[in-house]
Amino acid sequence: MERHFAVLAVGALLVLTLVTGAAGVPAVDVSKSSIIVTFRQENVPVDAPFKKFNGRIDYDPQHPGAAKAAIEITTGSLDLGSEEYSAEVRKKNWLDATTYRTGILTLKGKTQTVTVPVSVARAVTTTSFDGELQLSRSYFGIGDPEWNDVVDDKVRIKFHIVE
Repeated sequence: MERHFAVLAVGALLVLTLVTGAAGVPAVDVSKSSIIVTFRQENVPVDAPFKKFNGRIDYDPQHPGAAKAAIEITTGSLDLGSEEYSAEVRKKNWLDATTYRTGILTLKGKTQTVTVPVSVARAVTTTSFDGELQLSRSYFGIGDPEWNDVVDDKVRIKFHIVE
């Protein structure tokens, strides 16, 4: 079943927050969930997961349009597979992970509203939410200008969230 949720692109290099979650709602099962950023460097796709995130999803299958969620990602946890590269994207010109440790409603001071199609799958004891969205690095001021010819402006965020 596919549903559309309004989401805010937040946090750093691509943190997303679906609307605010309600207290007492089951927490996201981080061990079964993933948030992966894909970008192109020298026209080659690079997948990089965020290693630290948490959140809550309030979903009632009888009222899917009223779904609410809050996903918070630690911006410094983006893993590019090499500490040298991961350290580079934590710098001020990129994610500025020291200033913006988590993304609450903004990405380096800017907010963008987007609509994300989300597939919902229910199992006996869990519900999973899958989707992806695309954002612009330049809109959020992410990246050192000398890399603009090397790293594509468009960044895709793919998520699989299990509660």
